[in-house]
Amino acid sequence: MSKARPSRLPAPSRRGILAAGGALGLTAVLAACGDEKKDGGKTGGGVGESGPWSFKDDRGTTAKRDATPKSIVAFTGVAAALFDYGIEVKGVFGPTKTKDGKADVQAGDMDVDKLTVLGNEWGRFSVEKYASLAPDLLISTMFDDQGTLWYVPEESKDKILKLAPSVGISVYDRQLTHPLQRIQALAESLGADVTSDKVVKAKKRFEKASERLRTVAKAHKDIKVLVGSASPELFYVSGTNLSVDLEYFKSLGVNFIEPPEKAKKESGGWFENLSWENVDKYDADLIMMDNRTSAIQPADLDKSKPTWKKLPAVKAGQVISRVTEPIFSYDKCAPILEDLADAIEKAKKLK
Repeated sequence: MSKARPSRLPAPSRRGILAAGGALGLTAVLAACGDEKKDGGKTGGGVGESGPWSFKDDRGTTAKRDATPKSIVAFTGVAAALFDYGIEVKGVFGPTKTKDGKADVQAGDMDVDKLTVLGNEWGRFSVEKYASLAPDLLISTMFDDQGTLWYVPEESKDKILKLAPSVGISVYDRQLTHPLQRIQALAESLGADVTSDKVVKAKKRFEKASERLRTVAKAHKDIKVLVGSASPELFYVSGTNLSVDLEYFKSLGVNFIEPPEKAKKESGGWFENLSWENVDKYDADLIMMDNRTSAIQPADLDKSKPTWKKLPAVKAGQVISRVTEPIFSYDKCAPILEDLADAIEKAKKLK
């Protein structure tokens, strides 16, 4: 799989990959099943505890420290998920601030002005700043089965990974429930109280939202949903095979338009590349568009792409955002399910 970023992927590969699976620059992100493998968790270092800490990640690697890590550095989306559990990091890497200095969508509820940003774009990671934080732990997601840590540059990874233990959480070829479970287990190992009312309520809301989406999808099987991501040159139609969010939604019964495997070959199985002249290839009743800042948003497409404005779903106002790289906390994922259920329930059959 390409090392493009799972957002809309800035470079052709990155954009393309991201777009397709819902992660434009990463090449894909989600797919298979949602049962958590009971192969990782904490040893020591929980709430009110001291002593050795360890956590077995999705690479099968066990990160260890003499005490619970305090100086934590994480990919922005992971840091945002940990924040929802009360765990704050010292530094982040990945999309954190927009060009106008505001918080990127992947930063969640964090105060980005209080964070040390090691790199805000693909390929950027200040090893010097990282070292200055005296890191105890580095955490990121993984969009392939090779153990590649998202947004950790290939050219400097050896220097980076020598400075502290690392944890990788897989968001590749499995369902959304897997990274949700794993991030919660990691947060608990770092001292989060996962039995708090806030956490328990968030999980119940997620479960309720999942059941509602299942019910709505069953009642509206005729509504065809297309998942897209836009760049100046191409429109990416994502398949569901590798993306954790789309694979989960599909398991709940959502009727997605699936590009043929042959068409997705160029992107490693994530998405199909369409020219803007051929953007009307598929008949969709509802379109979900990549919300990452690396992708062109619908409001700008309305101004710049005439073929986009002619799509039936666009003319009918049946276009919603897709959170291509979810913040993997139950608090942030429940609304995603609720919004999709609302959109499908309200959508009109167009053809």
